[in-house]
Amino acid sequence: MDTAEVKTSKNIISSNEDILREVNAAYSAKAKEGVAAPYARNVAEAFGYTEEQLISVPEGAHMGLSCGNPVATASIKEGETVVDLGSGGGIDVFLAAEMSGPSGQVIGLDMSRDMIDLARKNATKKGFKPPQVAFVVAQLTQPLPIESDAVDCVLSNCVINLLPNDGKLCLLKEVHRILKPGGRVVLDDIIARKPLPDYIRHDIASYVGCIGGAVQVMEYETILSEAGFTNFLFVDTKNDLNVYYQGNQEASKCCSPNAPGTAPSKPDYDVNEWVASYQIYAVKEGMPKTVTSKALSRWWDAYPPTKSSPPSITADELVALIRGPASASTFAVIDVRRDDHSGGHVRGSHNWFAQSFYDDLRAFYEKFKDTPKVIFYCQSSNGRGPRCAAWYQDYLDTMGGGQKSAAFVLKGGIKNWLANFKEEKDLADFD
Repeated sequence: MDTAEVKTSKNIISSNEDILREVNAAYSAKAKEGVAAPYARNVAEAFGYTEEQLISVPEGAHMGLSCGNPVATASIKEGETVVDLGSGGGIDVFLAAEMSGPSGQVIGLDMSRDMIDLARKNATKKGFKPPQVAFVVAQLTQPLPIESDAVDCVLSNCVINLLPNDGKLCLLKEVHRILKPGGRVVLDDIIARKPLPDYIRHDIASYVGCIGGAVQVMEYETILSEAGFTNFLFVDTKNDLNVYYQGNQEASKCCSPNAPGTAPSKPDYDVNEWVASYQIYAVKEGMPKTVTSKALSRWWDAYPPTKSSPPSITADELVALIRGPASASTFAVIDVRRDDHSGGHVRGSHNWFAQSFYDDLRAFYEKFKDTPKVIFYCQSSNGRGPRCAAWYQDYLDTMGGGQKSAAFVLKGGIKNWLANFKEEKDLADFD
């Protein structure tokens, strides 16, 4: 192909918003549609995943979207906290979780909710659940939902090239922030061999295909330096990127699903001429130190957002239920606090911890499905209580009509309850 030839496309990038919208749409579509298993396996093996690794994860966890195998060289140790940027179907998260073990934590971040939904289903198949393994929706061009100095290792596999350049810098600054001193980065990414012509750089299909957004090594080094890193290494893995186009007509783009509105065909230029797959290593300066074990800023981000808004019930209304003639089987009171139940609670309330409530929904439903009023509370009923009530109501709604049970929230929570009834032994109890 004559590299001086001017190409035109109906799918031209006009803004950073275009990039993020098209990338999200393309990968969300792939999460819903899936990919042929033989193709996904072929790509994974080409980039270094072993047979043992591939059979250890659900089939839908690897989708032919990788350009390397960061876990293979990350030296993840038991008990470490790991974050995977652009976690897709979850393959690198699951492999890292096997290495970090039950005492470790691996968090997958992806800006596609459909990808997160897929990864959570795959995690269920593997028997993983938060906090050991968590998948969280996160816009990678915005502050990450991770605490500072909390992560031992950050991974990414063919994702950073998909961000606009200012987004690349924003993300890598966040990576530097969340890493512990001495923490490390292993990124597999697509790097430009030489300046890309406009017909590649501004083409949506090429950008979504991990090509148009690639930068050269020198520019990548500058971005890492501006993000705060001083120690980094780039290694050309010398992989043949034509693997993305072999043996599967559906796979039209380098490490990507088809971009919406574009034809499913191989690019009309030689991908290997313009870009290459690299593995990039970086370390955050500073002496390793013991820090808080909490990495995810908000634990509930590891679970689906709530849909319903259960009604409130006042303290006086609950008193009437407790002291009235109604049978105890007509209502149940649920305390979702973890460590402060003994500090005072509604007498007779059941303790179900908010942090594990979503994972226990099936068991909870079986226990309370015939109870007409299930009343939740936390300290002030502004966070955990309403959230768990909504999760329960959402679960009931998925079961179809005719459900006997319904969720409610105790207005004012235990704080208001004890302020009014602390001395009433039939209403308040202390363990």
